[in-house]
Order: sequence, then C-alpha cells, then structure tokens
Amino acid sequence: MAKHPLQFLEVPRRDPIKAVAQVRVMHMGEIYGNYDSAEAASQAGRCISCGNPYCEWKCPVHNYIPDWLRLIEEGKLFQAAELSHQTNSLPEICGRVCPQDRLCEGACTLNDGLGAVSIGNIEKYITDEAYKQGWRPDLSHVVDTGKRVGIVGAGPAGLAAADVLARNGVRSSVFDSYPEIGGLLTFGIPPFKLEKEVVRRRRELLEGMDVKFVLNTTIGADKSFDELLSEFDAVFLGMGTYDYVTGGFPGEDLPGVYEALPYLVSSINREMELPDDNPCIDLHGKNVVVLGGGDTGMDCNRTAIRQGASRVTCAYRRDEENMPGSRREVENSKEEGVRFLFNQQPLEILGRDHVTGVKLIETRLGKPGKDGRSRPEPISGTERIVAADAVVIAFGFRPNPPTWFSDANIDIADNGRVRVDQTTRLPFQTTNPKVFAGGDMVRGSDLVVTAVFEGREAAQGIVGYLDI
Repeated sequence: MAKHPLQFLEVPRRDPIKAVAQVRVMHMGEIYGNYDSAEAASQAGRCISCGNPYCEWKCPVHNYIPDWLRLIEEGKLFQAAELSHQTNSLPEICGRVCPQDRLCEGACTLNDGLGAVSIGNIEKYITDEAYKQGWRPDLSHVVDTGKRVGIVGAGPAGLAAADVLARNGVRSSVFDSYPEIGGLLTFGIPPFKLEKEVVRRRRELLEGMDVKFVLNTTIGADKSFDELLSEFDAVFLGMGTYDYVTGGFPGEDLPGVYEALPYLVSSINREMELPDDNPCIDLHGKNVVVLGGGDTGMDCNRTAIRQGASRVTCAYRRDEENMPGSRREVENSKEEGVRFLFNQQPLEILGRDHVTGVKLIETRLGKPGKDGRSRPEPISGTERIVAADAVVIAFGFRPNPPTWFSDANIDIADNGRVRVDQTTRLPFQTTNPKVFAGGDMVRGSDLVVTAVFEGREAAQGIVGYLDI
C-alpha cells in the first residue's frame, strides 16, 4: 500500500510511554517504554524523505536515518538493523543516551511545530527488537587477515574500533581496568538512562564477532605498553577522560563535597552488586546542591533523588537556554523534583568540619569566549548562600594521560589531549605510527556518539596502516 503523503500531519509524534515521576524515582530502571512494531512503523512513516536530509548531516556518525526509517515502515527489521550498523557500532545505546533534541531530531524538517520524527526511539527499537528476533551481525563474508590489534579502553571509542576491525577481518583484544565493558557507559551513566543489560548484550554481540575482552587489567600496571606493542600489529587507545574539572574556589576539599564520577560509580557499583573498596556515597536524607549544567550534572541530580535526598538543587552559571546538557534530561530532572538556579556561579563552599552551604553570585551573559559561548559575568552585590549538607561537583572531565605515553613516543598537547594529525597521517594516527587514538582523550570530554565516530574512523586508519 502506498504511503500517504500527509502522514506526518495525520499521525502526530508519539513517544513511548514514560513512567510518571512519582513512580520512576522509586527505582533505578529505565524510565522510557518501547514501541511495538506497529507503533515503530507508524512513527517512522512520518518521515517526509527530505531531498537533503538535515538529520543525517547533524548526526555525528551520519546515520542513514531516512533509509532505515523507510525500512522500518516497510517491516524490514533485519535490513534496518544491518543498515544501522553500517554507520554506528552502538545504535541501541546512542538511541538511549544521545541528545537527539540537539542533533538529528533538532535538525528534522518537521521540528517546527509539527513534531520531529522520533528518530532516537526508533533507533533504539531497531537493535532491541532485531536482537530479540534472532538478528546477529553477519560476518560470513569476512576473511580473517591474520592481523591482530590491541585496544586499550572498553568504552564507546574502543568498542566501535573493535566492531569495525572485526568487519575488516582483524581480530582485536580489548583491555580495560573495569570488571565490565562499557567504560562510562556502564560505570558513569546511571541505569535509569541506560540499563546495564543493554551493554552486556553488546558485549555478547562483539564476542560473537570474535572480539576478546581482557578486563580487570590496567595497561602500565598489570601489563606494560611495550608488551602490547610487541604482541599486536597495531594499538588503539580509547581511554577516555577521568580527571574532574575543579572550580578553583575555597571549600572544595570539605567533607561532604563529592566529585561527580566517584559518586555515580559508587551508586552503580551498588546497583550492580559489584565489589567496591570504597563505601557507596549515599545522599539519603541530605540537602544536596549539584554544581554544573551538563548531562553529568543531570545524572547526579536524578541519582540523588532516587537515593532519597531531602532536597536537590542544581546551580548553573548560565541560563537554561545555554545549558550544555540534553533538554530532555533537564526536563526529567525538573519532573522528578530538582530545583534549578540559573545564572548562579559558585564562589565558595562553606563550612568548617563539614559542608554547610554554597555561596553563589548572580551572573549575566557577556561576549562570547574562544569556544563561541557567551561568558557569564558576575553581578556585584548579588551574592547569596544556599544551604547544603552535601555538594556534588559536576564541571566535566579532562584527559589524564599516563606516564608511559612519553616512553611510547605518543605526543600530547598542552591540554593533555593526544595529538592526532589528520592532514599528514592516517586517520587518528598518533606520533607513534603503530598507535592510533580516538574519543574523549583526543577530542576532550564529549558525547558517546562522537567517541563512536572517532573509534570507527581510527579503525579505518588502522586498516590502512595494516595495508589490508
């Protein structure tokens, strides 16, 4: 039956059912439901097949979005799964955690009062449902080249690199210090955004592609990098960024002040029942202030709510329009009871033996800085104190290059990022020709999908280096 040309008008956008706030804050599970096949087909059919698909260009991995939407509308699920994986190694994860409102859906032609096509929900549906029905990556046509690559880091960049290498007949071993794969996908992003079974399922798919995982292993401590270089034909580094950015103001070292990542990791370890040398940071009954307006800040807000904090306040130095995080996550935080203080910059964390409050000053947005974003300017005389007995600092992360980089002739820039020269070398090749790198340790702390893109591009560079 021919598609109705006005389906985008006759069928409104409808997202899967979202659990109501009063219910979802009582558990750590994902808050969004799933489409069934009829709903997915109906929503996919809203795509108007733009001649120049802005959604595709805005997507960092340049997914063939209109094409797999059409396949879902036609009921060709396995074909859609194959096409989805041609550009994205972790589509079911990106469908859950990408800020689609700022990327593909934000660029959708219908995102002008008619309701953007629900691209993210359909992307998630494709892999979830195809897996349930028995789809697995088809590598029957791939010829083993005999080449082997060592990958350091089982986060999104490393997993993406392993996927592309496997599809080119290259076997890889992925080393990671964590006991499970995923990096921050598993240990940083809370289960209410990404249930860990989804990451475990991706591990099963990759192991079915002959990718080997060597976990609880830190390169430089448990195994030297020289050993890695001697054992493998090439090496990919996808180690992420784990040094948290400080505010540089008094009181950050007070008891009751926590870094975002250790806070999130401790909560997830308890949820996954994994051993942890440090006790879980439990903010039950606490008056919590979260400093920072990115997605990590939203994760901290919503984790504290689920832990039973008596109050959660999020302070951010710019206005709501200029928050770096997903608007969806800000809205979810609001629904769950988080109070936001916009245009408020922290000056000091107060207390003597324990935190008692945060001193803030009102800001206004001034001229753009080097990054193109308007810089917040403090307004004299507008200081205020917000009471708190727990503070979580979520200002982002920066690279923490290991000491063995210099011995391995891997150059880093002044900001700690690994140097990769795209103009004179193969894609994402470092100053050591045998070593490639991608993701946050090259770009700086960024999105999951950009790490996936760089891992895939680096894998193509490795294929060129190995002359396959």
